[in-house]
Amino acid sequence: MTQQVKRIKFGTDGWRGIIADDFTFANVEKVTQAVSDYFLKDSDPGQVSIVVGYDTRFLSKEFAQLVSRILAANGIKVFLSDTFVPTPVVSFTAKHLKLTAGVMVTASHNPPIFNGIKIKNSFGGAMDIEGTSAVEKLIDKNPLKILSFEEALSRGLIQGKDLTVSYKEFLGSYVDIEKIRNSSFKVLVDFMYGSASQILPSLLADSSIKLHLLHADKDPSFGERHPEPIFANLQELSERLRKEHYDIGLALDGDGDRIAGMLPGGEFLHPQKILPLLMLHLAKNRNWKGGVVKTVCGSQLIDRVAKDLGIEIYETPVGFKYISELMQTKSILTGGEEAGGIGFKNYIPERDGSLAGLLLLEMMAYENEGIQEILDKVEAQYGRFYYLRKDFRLEKMPLKSLDSVDFPEKLLDEQVEHKNDMDGIKLIAKDGSWLMFRLSGTESLVRIYAETDDLTKAEQLIELGTDLIKRASSS
Repeated sequence: MTQQVKRIKFGTDGWRGIIADDFTFANVEKVTQAVSDYFLKDSDPGQVSIVVGYDTRFLSKEFAQLVSRILAANGIKVFLSDTFVPTPVVSFTAKHLKLTAGVMVTASHNPPIFNGIKIKNSFGGAMDIEGTSAVEKLIDKNPLKILSFEEALSRGLIQGKDLTVSYKEFLGSYVDIEKIRNSSFKVLVDFMYGSASQILPSLLADSSIKLHLLHADKDPSFGERHPEPIFANLQELSERLRKEHYDIGLALDGDGDRIAGMLPGGEFLHPQKILPLLMLHLAKNRNWKGGVVKTVCGSQLIDRVAKDLGIEIYETPVGFKYISELMQTKSILTGGEEAGGIGFKNYIPERDGSLAGLLLLEMMAYENEGIQEILDKVEAQYGRFYYLRKDFRLEKMPLKSLDSVDFPEKLLDEQVEHKNDMDGIKLIAKDGSWLMFRLSGTESLVRIYAETDDLTKAEQLIELGTDLIKRASSS
């Protein structure tokens, strides 16, 4: 059956689709020719150069070679990774080599049946919506140009390259790598069968740090789970930390741009705690200056730490693209989203799970303490918050908006003082506890968030939110 062009639609972080359904070789050809046309519209072919990388998913290498053959046929100079790499490597290479753009074949943390394409701009950030919309409009506008892989190589239009060398050199200079290597911490990292599995082991080889690896081999099925670093997908990591002594557990997603952690004893270290920890580290131990960016569903802990440090705080809608935009126009120390994507000053305006993990280890080395001891001190000073999220899947017709939801005037026993509608609806009570609702832009579900200083209350808020959505969706 002929594939429908209307199914090729870029979202907030690229184009993704089900392999052999809408993510096919034919559709990748269409998209890549459109990408070529976009970057050549104002430039001669000799002026355009693009780095191409790919993850560990099924056929990702073959899709990346196809992308490279089409770019090359259009006269574009291509630097093709000689192995699978995390997405931040492609973003970094685009900026480091002063290239026109980067193309990454990945579906990030999506289930194994998906694959996708991310486009990065010349400074390492994600292509903005104006750019991706322009690419979409160019699909099928011009005939496909394609070379064989061998001819493109022989003509020097495709150059195979180890993209990780300069990237690892940069990471090693960004952090105090010797301080980390000389520490004696015992660390367990779950790579979730993803493409970042070669980075940390290489940087920390032959050192005093005891680095143990979990799911570091290549498996396109990701062990039959989603390569998303949330607690539900990290049960083996949690179990290992419960049964064995480790100072910290780390987890990176399928394409290595997101991070989560695990405390000794197996408790989940949410990214909403990692962000303020790294903010503290960079401000106090590094003496770095700058603001912090959080999304509207970010934790109160971020606000409290920022206020204490005298750091300006910026709030954006959900999506790292908004954080990336601020990182290009403001002095930003660090910025992060709810799902574990964190960006840092003096780097590309993008997420990087490997760098976030190294900075956590660097913080532990500076403080000469395990992550549990560090977190205990932070929460003793700023308070402990319980942050929960539930994805409520709508079984009937999807809600067109949240207008039909009968939002309460109280959250449990606390009066609602403020309603934030920046992205969804966030109800903030007098005591600081909050409940938030966001409609998914790609799936028939509502994301329900809650945070308060009591776990039972947080669970009750999620139940309250679930009941509200059930009533609204059934009416």
